[in-house]
Amino acid sequence: MTADPVRWLWAAVAVALWLAVIAAVVVARRLARSRDTAKATALAPTEGQADVLVAFASQTGLAEELAWMTARSLSEAGTSTRVVLLGDVDAAELRRVGQVLIVASTTGEGDAPDSMSWFVRKQMSTPADLSGLRYGLLALGDRTYAGFCGFGRALDGWLQASGASRLFDTVEVDNGETGAIRHWQHQLGLLTGHAVQTDWTPPAYDRWRLVDRTHLNPGSPGGETWRLILEPIDHAPAWVAGDIAEIGLPTRQSHAALSREYSVASLPSEGQAVLVVRRMIAPDGTPGLGSGWLTGDLVIGGEIGMRIRTNRSFHGPGVDVPLILIGNGTGLAGLRAHLRAREGRAHGGNWLMFGERTRAHDALLDDELQAALASGLLTRLERTFSRDADDGRYVQALIDEHGTDVANWIERGATIMVCGSLNGMAAGVHEALQAVLGSEGLLALSEAGRYRRDVY
Repeated sequence: MTADPVRWLWAAVAVALWLAVIAAVVVARRLARSRDTAKATALAPTEGQADVLVAFASQTGLAEELAWMTARSLSEAGTSTRVVLLGDVDAAELRRVGQVLIVASTTGEGDAPDSMSWFVRKQMSTPADLSGLRYGLLALGDRTYAGFCGFGRALDGWLQASGASRLFDTVEVDNGETGAIRHWQHQLGLLTGHAVQTDWTPPAYDRWRLVDRTHLNPGSPGGETWRLILEPIDHAPAWVAGDIAEIGLPTRQSHAALSREYSVASLPSEGQAVLVVRRMIAPDGTPGLGSGWLTGDLVIGGEIGMRIRTNRSFHGPGVDVPLILIGNGTGLAGLRAHLRAREGRAHGGNWLMFGERTRAHDALLDDELQAALASGLLTRLERTFSRDADDGRYVQALIDEHGTDVANWIERGATIMVCGSLNGMAAGVHEALQAVLGSEGLLALSEAGRYRRDVY
């Protein structure tokens, strides 16, 4: 034991920071639960069954947000509602409710959200008897992918084949396009007989300021990767690891109002939002609208509009649960947040497997990761570098190499969190996990919420 007062002071500071992190996470989660409980109580029918069931299938949280807005509008028009996750509903319950409004996201090339795997496998594999059910469907998608609104269209086809009838034609939304959402509002007005307010849009952006920007991979054979540090202006945001930052882009003459989404790499206890952004370059050499502005045109000290949106599908388990973190590129941002949430706490084990291009230029946040390994925050750290002559592997190769250890961690109750590129990495990691755990084993993990992804 030391009598050095300086060491005692630093120890006290470390303990205080640790307690602050715990308090921030606990408060954020309690606030989220309280908000959901309050919303559900306000919308619940006073007696008997709700007039309309509002169900959502969400990957990044937008579908859930729009479902709650839908329910609120119905409630204000005098129509009682109940909001549920579509994956928690079976055909028998759909028959009972009579009317359902569904907000459904598509992820990747036409796939269902990860939380819908049980519903797709058990409910949508064959038509059900849903005669008498009337439904309205708001399908969210992105036309840059070939399978635009693929899951929404598949869901619509299953409902039709099951004998359900449409309340109105399916409304398809391209990347949050406001015109389509206003059409959905119009249909709600026809359904209830009361006009829905015309300014019904997602919550306004908060004010943030860019205070620092660092080029993380100078000399890389890949695109430039930058760390951005943003501080809130006149507000105290609350979020948890796994949530998503939605940034409003400057309106330009040739473009309508646009936004971009990024994984948040930090926690509120740090007093700032940290993003890791890849500068995208089009074939003609022009930078991406969002990444070009954030990594170049936006000046230090410049103000942006941003909100951090709840993304339940990528929230982590309890701190005592072992965590396997897998990703590549800017996916390190989402994985870093989960590590930060466990800092200074007795955890069940944290294993990071990560892939990038070259060790010399792309060992992103290496000092921080090495410190985490030395402190015990990281139990294991494995990385691959696909452009190095002595490596040449992608991150899924680590799953093959350490398959026995992966299986042992899963037997101990581990949760797998995957963050990074949809094309290439996500599919390769999925196939490698299937090879180690079996298709049924990986599906069981997904349905139990122990296999979660934030891929883009």
